[in-house]
Amino acid sequence: MSEEGERDHAEKLCHPRWALTLKRVIDLSVAVLAVVLLSPLFLLIALLIKVGSPGPIFYRGVRAGLRGRTFRILKFRSMVTDAEQLGGPTTGTNDARVTGIGSFLRKTKLDEFPQFINVLTGEMSLVGPRPEVLEYANAFKGEEKLILEMRPGITDYSSIEFANLDELVGDEDPDAYFREYILPLKNQLRIKYVKEWSLGSDFVILWNTLFRVIRRALSS
Repeated sequence: MSEEGERDHAEKLCHPRWALTLKRVIDLSVAVLAVVLLSPLFLLIALLIKVGSPGPIFYRGVRAGLRGRTFRILKFRSMVTDAEQLGGPTTGTNDARVTGIGSFLRKTKLDEFPQFINVLTGEMSLVGPRPEVLEYANAFKGEEKLILEMRPGITDYSSIEFANLDELVGDEDPDAYFREYILPLKNQLRIKYVKEWSLGSDFVILWNTLFRVIRRALSS
């Protein structure tokens, strides 16, 4: 979808065009700065991933984006190759598919950093409804379809609320627990974001995300 088409569609949710334009400008500015400043860290993580286990540096999972258009979300690979074929989309406690360095990357959220590239390409925003796998996104109904009315983001209310998702879903049947108990709550928070979006709420979410990431990094 073009930038103009996105703005026209978002107008139905009473989101002013100037605010959406400014949101995109902020996205691009922060993403460029992050990629430049964090490039040495990116290289170090890439080296540790290659040394730690065979396979690619990046995980490129298919997700539902704006208006349901599919894209490949970028993450530093934290699991063994073909992990999705070895198990479901939800990672549980002590999941055997998670690599040694991957456990640290997931806990500190460093695995999410390559999504700044998704922001640069226009597939994602810094803040927006977290993109879901197609299995769950295709099942959205009623107000849940609003989740696809804004560009997905690196973080949102649900990212903060369920930062310790691996621990919450346990290890008995993480996919079933996620679908029954977590997904409905995440969708409610994603709907809340879309319906109540403002530049101010984006800054609050970014601040709370930064605080949560720093706290998890210090405890790791």
